[in-house]
Amino acid sequence: MTEELERYVREHSAPESDYLYRLWRDTNVRTLHGRMTSGHLQGRLLKMLVMMIRPQRVLEVGTFSGYSALCLAEGLSQLAKDYPDELADAHLWTIEKNDEMEDFARPWIENSPYGDRITFMIGDANDVVPQLDMTFDLAFIDGDKRTYVETYETVLKQIRPGGFILADNTLWDGHVVDAAYDHDPQTVGICQFNDHLLQDNRVEQVLLPLRDGLTLIRKRLSNDLSL
Repeated sequence: MTEELERYVREHSAPESDYLYRLWRDTNVRTLHGRMTSGHLQGRLLKMLVMMIRPQRVLEVGTFSGYSALCLAEGLSQLAKDYPDELADAHLWTIEKNDEMEDFARPWIENSPYGDRITFMIGDANDVVPQLDMTFDLAFIDGDKRTYVETYETVLKQIRPGGFILADNTLWDGHVVDAAYDHDPQTVGICQFNDHLLQDNRVEQVLLPLRDGLTLIRKRLSNDLSL
């Protein structure tokens, strides 16, 4: 997509809040890998998917600066207003492996309008998620690409039948089809994950060419498994 067309898409999508824009800008100024943050377009999609799926419990693996967490929580907050009898307590649990990001992300999360809907934890999701001992309706995976398959398997166990997983960076800047990256551990991890999904009859999925690739995954109901 050309820069002009990408600008057109952003201009014709719902705007991000000033708070989110300031977080996006601060992330790009103060962190080494600012481009890892979800940004305007993907952030609006995350909120829209929350509004469509109407989850009670959401899990995020890979908080980074907190931008995507705030977009997910923004959707939960709106759902709580729209469906107070069902979703008043809708909540997000987000896990970041890199403890060096905590000092940056935690103030942005806790000082946001949605801080009371977010539980922010530091640790390896493959250790933390099983300890949460709860079922989620929706999960967003955006953590260590080298262990995507392991993380997916951990998360899938905690997703209700009929629930959804979103996996980010599944095109990995086009490296998934570039032989020059065949031995890059992160590219290999993403390719293994994409191939793993193809063989997994527990789910159905579609890979969207949005930004760096976003895969939407639905955990089948038990009576779907024969399809």
